[in-house]
Amino acid sequence: MKKLLLKRMLKSAFFVVGLLTTLFILVMVLFAPAITPYEPNQNSLTERLQPPDWSQGFDGHLFGTDNMGRDLFSRVLYGGRSSFFIAFTSTLLSAALGILLGLIAGYYGGIADVIISRLCDIFIAIPSLVMGIVVSALFGVSKINLIGVMIATSWIKYTKIGRNNVVVARSMEYVHASKVLGASSWRIMIREIFPNVTTPLLIQVSQGIGSIIILESTLSFLNLGIQPPDPSWGNMITNGRNFMATHPWMVLAPGCALMLTVMAFNFLGDGLRDVMDPKRN
Repeated sequence: MKKLLLKRMLKSAFFVVGLLTTLFILVMVLFAPAITPYEPNQNSLTERLQPPDWSQGFDGHLFGTDNMGRDLFSRVLYGGRSSFFIAFTSTLLSAALGILLGLIAGYYGGIADVIISRLCDIFIAIPSLVMGIVVSALFGVSKINLIGVMIATSWIKYTKIGRNNVVVARSMEYVHASKVLGASSWRIMIREIFPNVTTPLLIQVSQGIGSIIILESTLSFLNLGIQPPDPSWGNMITNGRNFMATHPWMVLAPGCALMLTVMAFNFLGDGLRDVMDPKRN
């Protein structure tokens, strides 16, 4: 089984490219303090708006500097740290909440299914940006509130996927056998059904991280996310948009980092679908 799984991994170009690119970005972001000698918020007006310089290696300004003389390479890496922290935290919490509600709705059905399905309909009708604006206006801008917005807009997908797969799984023979043997409903859901519906959920988790990174960057672009001077790919693009014609690296550096990261997670999700779905092989 392990050899077959490894063969599928190596066979899927999407999985290999997505995994390697994701690992590369994660290593660069996690080890940012050891890679770059510059502090992300360190101003140096004598070095403002310098173009990218690769002649000195990591000791130079690889991505150039911004209008405050801050090193863009270090800001891109540290901005990635904020994006990944928010994305991974939000994804884990929203997946946990969504899967739990999906298990309950799919297994019990009836009134529980109706209530949870109507909640999904209500939340899915609220645009993410509108929710971000409302939360920021009522509670202020902070990482906690930002994570709350991400959870509120992301749990629905996991609930719907979990619910639909549990509805199919609950009619299987192994579930009926567990009931006959006297297993409790929660034991059946957690120990019997859940392990058999993880494939679509894992795919959604991978692709959901990319979606949350885009949403976080969008809110930061609108000044509703990570607040300056702390770096975020979104607020870095906002800061550089007035210099696009004369100093395009201020936008290209965070923009390319955002594009590459989201693309890597989408490739990884598509690759997981190829690897974990036997019908595709």
